[in-house]
Amino acid sequence: MEQMEPSLELIFNTKKKAERHNATKPLVEVRNYVNPMNDYRVAWRGSDDQIAKSQQVPLTPLSAPRVALWVPLEFLEHSFPNSSTFIKAALKLTNEVVQATWTRNGPRVDDPTMYTGVLGTAMLCFKSFLVTNSAPDLVLASEIVDTCCAAAPTHPDNVTFLRGHAGIYAMGAVTAKFRNDPIRRDFFLQHFNRIAERRVLSMGPADEGAGLPCELLNGRVGFLYAALFINRFVGDETVPWSITGPIVDAVLASGRAHATDKSPLMFPWRSRRFWGASHGLAGVIQILLHFPLKEPDHRDIKGTLRYMMANRYYRGNYRVSVEDSRGDRLVHWCHGAPGITMALATAIRTYPHDTDIREAAEAAADVVWERGLLRRVGLCHGISGNAYTFLALYRSLQQKRDLFRARQFAGFVLKRAKHLLATGEMHGGDHRHSLFEGLGGAACAFFDVARPALSFFPGFEIMAPA
Repeated sequence: MEQMEPSLELIFNTKKKAERHNATKPLVEVRNYVNPMNDYRVAWRGSDDQIAKSQQVPLTPLSAPRVALWVPLEFLEHSFPNSSTFIKAALKLTNEVVQATWTRNGPRVDDPTMYTGVLGTAMLCFKSFLVTNSAPDLVLASEIVDTCCAAAPTHPDNVTFLRGHAGIYAMGAVTAKFRNDPIRRDFFLQHFNRIAERRVLSMGPADEGAGLPCELLNGRVGFLYAALFINRFVGDETVPWSITGPIVDAVLASGRAHATDKSPLMFPWRSRRFWGASHGLAGVIQILLHFPLKEPDHRDIKGTLRYMMANRYYRGNYRVSVEDSRGDRLVHWCHGAPGITMALATAIRTYPHDTDIREAAEAAADVVWERGLLRRVGLCHGISGNAYTFLALYRSLQQKRDLFRARQFAGFVLKRAKHLLATGEMHGGDHRHSLFEGLGGAACAFFDVARPALSFFPGFEIMAPA
């Protein structure tokens, strides 16, 4: 059975839909489309008694209402594009991104970094190579990285994967590894190790005035992610624990130095104590969980996660920061439930017996499903980034519902984004073809929903071992 397409009128009539959904609590801002898509339902073949018994599942206060809807099995398979369609769309969009960010500009690079610069195009080509095994995509990624490396001295000396030189050198080492070029690999690793030698990375809290913040986009864990990325694709301990260990210790020491009576860890950035993935607790915890930690470290991380879980908003979303005074507004990877859900998904694998963490992750994913169809397409604060919420949960729990939801979000972008951008109903971002703000993020999500075993959110997640 083919799923009927919702009309644009249904999508855009946000105010009336929101009022019908909750007449006493309309949305404060129209940051998202009301989700018109059917959620995952199980096709039952049992008796009426079995079906009735299955519906007797208690609802938690934060869980979305369940609707007893029994649908043909075909609905589960054909309500979104299949993997082949997603890959074809990803390749077509990747070509558009390459033309816009690389081919038309020639060798001139204004921004050589991952977040909004041309290094994001190299990551997209690398994603294409992982999925399709296309050698030309790997060669193109390597060529872009080489040009970014040449431009790096003219760019601010940031040490992180997403906004700094560490990302350039990490991408260079990885692409050289896959091209069986040990000379180029060692060249980039030497540059990376020069960053690793900087004393500022491992300064303790007493020296923090002269040191780095700990957050992901501009701070220490952004460098640690680059080390994890190299170790995943080049080889374990390529960046050894003797380098990363002191930085991990410095991050934990800083978090404890700024702890509150409610949270064992806290990481201020620009006079605010953020919770989310880009600048706050979720970003730091997500990266730390990939390193060997001691029992007191795990205790403090779990205590911090439970602090956030206990202080989420009534509707299930998470705060932007401790100081947040604007209320429940943002459902983005950078701020709000999506990025925090991804960190909780990693915690599920680390702490498989802590059922409250799993329940919190699933409740937060429900928030993203309800409110995460944003009016932008990129990874940082767009629909494509929010699709990774469900991919992260799928890798941890292997539940079909989560993969279904990820493909529904990606399918929405595939079917509607170009039209919505053309009509002005969706914001194209300040960098229309970039990875984190634009169409590059959509292509990245298409590749990953097609091959979830290979999926990872660039700069935040590490691809699972084969």
